[in-house]
Amino acid sequence: MFGYIRPNKPELLVKEYDLYKSAYCGLCKRMGKDYGRLSRLALSYDGTFLAMLSMALRDDCPGFEAGRCVANPAKRCTYCTGHEESYAYAGAVSVLTAYYKIKDDIKDSGFWGKLRSVCLLPFAVRGYHKARKRYPKLDSIVYEYIQAQSKVEQDPQTGIDAAAEPTAVMLRKVLMPVAGGDQIREAIFLQLGYFLGRWIYLIDAADDIEKDQKKNNFNPFVKKLIREREKPLEGEALADYCNGVLNQTLSQIILSYQLLSLRHFDTVISNILTQGLPAMQKLVLYDRKAKREKV
Repeated sequence: MFGYIRPNKPELLVKEYDLYKSAYCGLCKRMGKDYGRLSRLALSYDGTFLAMLSMALRDDCPGFEAGRCVANPAKRCTYCTGHEESYAYAGAVSVLTAYYKIKDDIKDSGFWGKLRSVCLLPFAVRGYHKARKRYPKLDSIVYEYIQAQSKVEQDPQTGIDAAAEPTAVMLRKVLMPVAGGDQIREAIFLQLGYFLGRWIYLIDAADDIEKDQKKNNFNPFVKKLIREREKPLEGEALADYCNGVLNQTLSQIILSYQLLSLRHFDTVISNILTQGLPAMQKLVLYDRKAKREKV
């Protein structure tokens, strides 16, 4: 997972942030139980969001229990309990995507990136096999996404929409089981999953613009706005363009979300989608650039 779907912490009430942390810690604990301690390296904000969204649609309320942090026993934390299948599914998504990301990095990275990924691969294999055995359809979805993404990025004619399509389709398919067979939810998730996947791909591409430009890697924004223009966009003009594309996608995410009826975590999930995603755009496109210019 990419790690961009996170809450806007300053706008959360203390009790809401504690609720979010309890879901994060609950997923961490479940991943360690299912796939071993090192699988927690794949723990992400995106996986936590998926677990929360799944739990938010269920009738029964989740429980909470105090305990010690599984990664740091000296630290106390609260775990969100119950809804084990929601955690199991989110954990499997995290483990599978991490495994294929490592495999992809071995193929496409430079020497040091390749070496790092080769060292990580043995630790990811065990969790991958367990997740694939439990969720074979999910494994097929992620594998097909990796193959499709690699194919479109090798095509010199690929534009922004085509480049974002595999991630969009993948997340749409990943979200469908969360709907629990409810036709109305499935219709909503067709849109929510698609545009959330598209947003994730685009924010990641925007975040990597400078790196991809230096290394001559594929990046839809670099290709369209820098390499193919007589007068390339740069600086704030480039950030403004990327922000506009992301805002168009974000508006569709929020429209889809507003059609959902959530039973739990509604204020936290609303914060993530309506405030956390825009805050991430600001951080990636403007704040980080401003910090680099000051150095």
